[in-house]
Amino acid sequence: MHIIEIPSFFIPYGGEFCLEQAKTLQKLGHEVRILSVVQLSLKKDVRSFVSLPFGLTEYQENDIPILQSYMRGIPLCVRRNVSRWVRNVHKLFRLYVEKYGVPDVIHAHCMKWAGYASMFLSHEYHIPYVVTEHLSLMDLQEEFGTEYSPQIWQIEWLKRAYRDADMVIPVAHEIVFATQRYYGSDYRWKEISNVVDTAFFYRVDKQPMKGRTAIVCCVADFTYRKGYDILFKAFAKCREVVGDTLRLELHIAGKNTQSSTCKQMASNAEIEDFVVAYGKMDREGIRSLLHRSDLFVLASRSEVQPLVVLEAMSTGLPVVATTAVPQSERIDGACFVVELNDVDAMARQMCHVLKSRYFAEQYHTKDEVLSADDISEKVVELASTSRVGRQLENVFFDVCRRFSEK
Repeated sequence: MHIIEIPSFFIPYGGEFCLEQAKTLQKLGHEVRILSVVQLSLKKDVRSFVSLPFGLTEYQENDIPILQSYMRGIPLCVRRNVSRWVRNVHKLFRLYVEKYGVPDVIHAHCMKWAGYASMFLSHEYHIPYVVTEHLSLMDLQEEFGTEYSPQIWQIEWLKRAYRDADMVIPVAHEIVFATQRYYGSDYRWKEISNVVDTAFFYRVDKQPMKGRTAIVCCVADFTYRKGYDILFKAFAKCREVVGDTLRLELHIAGKNTQSSTCKQMASNAEIEDFVVAYGKMDREGIRSLLHRSDLFVLASRSEVQPLVVLEAMSTGLPVVATTAVPQSERIDGACFVVELNDVDAMARQMCHVLKSRYFAEQYHTKDEVLSADDISEKVVELASTSRVGRQLENVFFDVCRRFSEK
């Protein structure tokens, strides 16, 4: 099958989800390429805005062929930029077809705006389009407000693209119900997880916690959404409770985790001497941190499907997280969930997991936490490349069959 992937955002502004799914489909024997138009932001990154090339660029990333062009966004002109972006995708797609032929299916990532652009391509070239949806409710609230309004021009455009899509694939089913206030639910959808490279995020054996410092870790950018204020206070309470049993450190990684604001927040929680901050890390660094850690904690206020939670569990780590994580990630005995913004509940759950594992190690008692092997295997069943690849493949075959019967 000939598949074209069209991401709403891509390198240098992300796009990892698109690339991982493209690699997964390629491994199954499909012809897969990525077509990317990246709107550069003068406010976000002056250097990229000035230095990145004009015109079409073709290259390979992890053996995936990529056709990419860069568009300079016009500050404060959202509607005009959207229209320009859609036109540029159309132009790039026309060049693609001249070189590689018409694909069997378009796979867009996020309806805003790759899915919307794909709707027009589908009509013109008579091919189906499928959209994997990654955007969270908080992403939409920041742009649209908390409730639907007919004055919000983007919503009517996107509602049409949802209804016309041959299939929408939310990475967590909660997206459908959370965004219903904007888009309704009158469209075809099927939940499929994002891909986790379970071969890369493999499990390793750890030394017993007795006699060493136990490491609690978090990998998330330092933003309000990620709830570091809650995490720091909960860690402080947890340290007080387990102090006679375990020595604890909190290791954090992500953009701005080494900032003065983050350090001050840790100082306000009186844990600055027990926090190790790494800043932004690459995949190898994140894996190394997960392998050294004993518990992963995420205090987020809003998520769609935090891939790092699955990556942590893939290495065998238990997780304490908030109800922001979707049901698909709440593996019994592996992912322990507390309500949003509840410092005491998060501290109790952290203590519970650490103590349960510690006493099971020392006294061979029943551990209420799944073994590292079992945790890792659950992630393989949910989100490995083979699992997700086959699910996507089945969707594509099905929509192509139904499209041909119209």
